[in-house]
Formats: sequence, structure tokens, C-alpha cells
Amino acid sequence: MTNRLRVGLVGYKFMGKAHSNALARLGMFFPTDSEVVRQAICGRDAEWVAEAARQFGYPSWETDWQTLVARDDIDIIGITAPSNVHRQIAIGAAEHGKHVFCEKPLALNTPDAREILAAVQKAGVRHQVGFNYRFAPAIRLAKQMIEEGRLGTIYRFRGEYLQDFIIDPEFPLVWRLDREVAGSGSLGDLGAHLVDLARYLVGEFRQVLGAQKTFIEERPLVERMTGLSARADESAGRGRVTVDDVTQFLIDFDCGAQGSIEATRFAMGHKNNLNFEINGSRGSLRFSLERINELEYYDADEPEGLQGFRLIQVTEGTHPYLYAWWPAGHVLGYEHTFVHEWYEFIRAIETGGETAPSFEDGMRCCQILDAVEKSAAEGGWIEVASI
Repeated sequence: MTNRLRVGLVGYKFMGKAHSNALARLGMFFPTDSEVVRQAICGRDAEWVAEAARQFGYPSWETDWQTLVARDDIDIIGITAPSNVHRQIAIGAAEHGKHVFCEKPLALNTPDAREILAAVQKAGVRHQVGFNYRFAPAIRLAKQMIEEGRLGTIYRFRGEYLQDFIIDPEFPLVWRLDREVAGSGSLGDLGAHLVDLARYLVGEFRQVLGAQKTFIEERPLVERMTGLSARADESAGRGRVTVDDVTQFLIDFDCGAQGSIEATRFAMGHKNNLNFEINGSRGSLRFSLERINELEYYDADEPEGLQGFRLIQVTEGTHPYLYAWWPAGHVLGYEHTFVHEWYEFIRAIETGGETAPSFEDGMRCCQILDAVEKSAAEGGWIEVASI
């Protein structure tokens, strides 16, 4: 190793654990020119963050992100804290010359996202946003197949992201249900992933037409949150939900294709079902996150009578990223997408290359989310470029 890249991570719960696991596995499976070091982790609660540092393998911890980004022994800042602190941490990190990795959505809104993008561009640091599903081997294969022209002219993208974890009306008022902290509900938490995948696989959005609804408008106040679980404070009463429970919208793409996206955490029986289908003039592709190692492909050039969706098991050494893992047929999971995205980020830092998805992609996503919300509030199609 000729260099060390030392990571300071802000946030230690669900996403903090996912990214810490990826950093721990990175060098074992994807050797880089630099030694990637988990240097410090940061969170507001001293007792909890100290325990996270011990559990996740960080030699030090902080309770103030400003102290973390100013440290001379940190090269990269990873942001896995809630959305309302992304702007100040990302800008602060850039001003201290740190490379910045930030979970999605990049910011609460488009103006904040533009500020973040301007800050990293001014500082000349590398930046990447955490749309980890781009790094599932099956989705990388789908991108490759589209670029090879196997689907022909793209006509349709339809996507759903369905969960049910807040469907119980007595589930507490966690931060994801507070607009001031989360920015939006199912739209920003789930829909943002599909927005990014649609941009990645099909192209830029021209205009959107949206609708939103909140089903449970009041919930018990929360006593304690851990990842996606929480405990209600039975003595504290109830608070108002200020985000959407379901968002649906139509899309006109610049390329002439059309699309639709639905995002909700009120789909009983669906734990984490991101799925999409892309239809073209020569074929179609289907993907479901709950079957992350599979891609379904319909080839219209097959002989008449033999056509139909066929299953591709994306577990061969020739598939994206699989060369570094296990023998053929030994499947990967959700956690591996984080390893892949960190590998690409580290390589971009080492080579001075472009990152993808960058904060530019994060800002474009925020534009689309804001356009959807504006459409839902006002009615009618909204041009994304107007946001």
C-alpha cells in the first residue's frame, strides 16, 4: 500500500452499520492502491456512538460533526445521518478539503442540493451520493444490455418501491415521518431510488405528474429509535405526520419514453420490494430487489413460439463485480451493493476520475422529487427544469 485513505463516518444506526460493514469488507474483496481505514465515527449520543465505535471497528469517536470534519487524520467524510443535516456536514467537509460520500436524498430540497454541489465543486473534492442499488450486479447488467441495444428503442419504465413497516397506526412518529428532518416520506425515502434508477437506465426526466396521500395523520410520539424500529413514549401523547405515506407519478422522459413510479410504506406483505420493468422495441427487462441475483429478459428476436421472459442468474464471474466474490451460483445480497459503491468511490479518488452517481446526480434527483411534490400540490404536469 502506498497511501492511506482514512474515513470519518457521521451516523451509526441502520445506514451507519451498512457502510461500516462495506468499509470493513472492501480491502478483502476489492484490493485498491490505498489502504482504506475506518478512522472515526460520529453521533450525538456519547454512550451509543462509543458502543458503535467498538462494535464497528473504529478506534475513535466524536459527538460533534464539526470536530470530525476538521480533524487532520480524516480524508473522507461519509454522511449517513438524517437528511436535515446533510447540507451543513457536506459543505463543512468540503471546506476542510475532505472527499464526501453522502446518503440519499442528497438534501431536503433542490436549493440545498445546489449549495452542496457548488461547495464540493469549489473545493475540488470527489463526491458520491448513496444510490446503492445502481451497484447490484443485475442492475449493472441491465444497463449494459440497454447500452448494447438489446431492448431497442425504450418506450416504458414502470417502477414500484413497496414496504409495509409503518402500516400499523400505532407505530411511533419516527424522524422519517417528520418533514423538517426527512424532507418527504415515501417519496424521498423510497421513490428517490427509483428516480435514480430510471435516470440511470432510461435517461433524464422532462416533466412529471404526481399525486400523494397521508393515510395516518397522527401517531404516538417516539421514546427511542433504532434503525427502522422504534418504541413509543406512552406518556407523551401523539404528534402530526407531516410527510406522504404514498406517492405516485407519471414521467415524460427526454428520450420520448414514458414511465410511472409508485412509492409507499403502506403495501401490506411487502418488506422491501423495489421492482421495475423496462419495455423497448426489441425486448423487455424485469428486476425485483427481493430476487436481487436475478434479471428477467424478453428477447423479441427469438423465434415465434419460443418467445417469453427468461431468467438470467446474475452470479457468474463474467457479470459485474462477481469476479471478486464467490464461485458461480453463490449469491450476493443487499450488503454487497455498499461494498461495490465504496469501491467505485475509492477508485475515483485514487485515479482522479469521475464519480457516479455524483452530487450532480443527487441534485437532479432532488429536482425531480420537488417537481413531483409541486405537481401533487398544484395539479398538472410540472417541468423538471423549472425547479
